[in-house]
Amino acid sequence: DPNIREPLWETMDEAREQTLYGIGQCDILKISDNEITWLTGENDYSAGATWIQNRFPNVALLLVSVGKEGSFAFTKSEHVFVPAFVQKNTIETTGAGDTFCACILNGVLETTEGIAAVSEKRQVLIGLGAEQLTNMLTFANAAASIVTTRKGALRVMPERAEVEALVSLRS
Repeated sequence: DPNIREPLWETMDEAREQTLYGIGQCDILKISDNEITWLTGENDYSAGATWIQNRFPNVALLLVSVGKEGSFAFTKSEHVFVPAFVQKNTIETTGAGDTFCACILNGVLETTEGIAAVSEKRQVLIGLGAEQLTNMLTFANAAASIVTTRKGALRVMPERAEVEALVSLRS
């Protein structure tokens, strides 16, 4: 998650250089809508994802968060979009992205449980099907939306049962 904050960089060229370096080191990339546009020059998220995937074959799972619209997941063979769970009582978005990432990583760990080799885990990520990706995004979107109804970023992470209850309302 590049989480680009312009005031923290000497120049945006340096930010871009370091972001590209970081992407070259990761298997899972979460990037926001404005960051993928900034990085790739593409306004279409699918085109931006393709730009990243063509340059960084190490990225087995690419996630694009698009705020209150939802999120995308891209693998080499799948492209999935899941709408957000918009809450009427949203008070702030602090921690929503971190919650989203934590839930995706938990889903990845559950999916690859028992696999020791990094190369095998990467193959599992590449082979995730649309249903698995949809389930991961749905859970992560729901958890992130719950966090937006709470003040602050600490101690606001919902319990699994709370997220599952919200997800069940959509079914």
